[in-house]
Amino acid sequence: MLVQAEGELCVCELMFALGESQPKISRHLALLREAGVVVCRRQGTWMHYRLSEDLPGWSKNLLSETLRQVCSLNPFHGDIRRLRKMPERPSDRACA
Repeated sequence: MLVQAEGELCVCELMFALGESQPKISRHLALLREAGVVVCRRQGTWMHYRLSEDLPGWSKNLLSETLRQVCSLNPFHGDIRRLRKMPERPSDRACA
């Protein structure tokens, strides 16, 4: 849901937001990449992940609707709040 909400995130941003280790985050992202759910791009030392544009329409709709629904309940609110407080986010520098 964080990737869906933000569009693209670096591994370090996910580590910061979720409070998990780099190996754990990278392992889960590798599984999602192998399944075709996310795609990655390298920018210097940073690996950025976003949802695959090749996802079937029904799965894109499911992710969008899930994000919309959780905005009211938002079990990910703490993760998003932590992410937004991350100093010097790689994606901030990439967009500058």
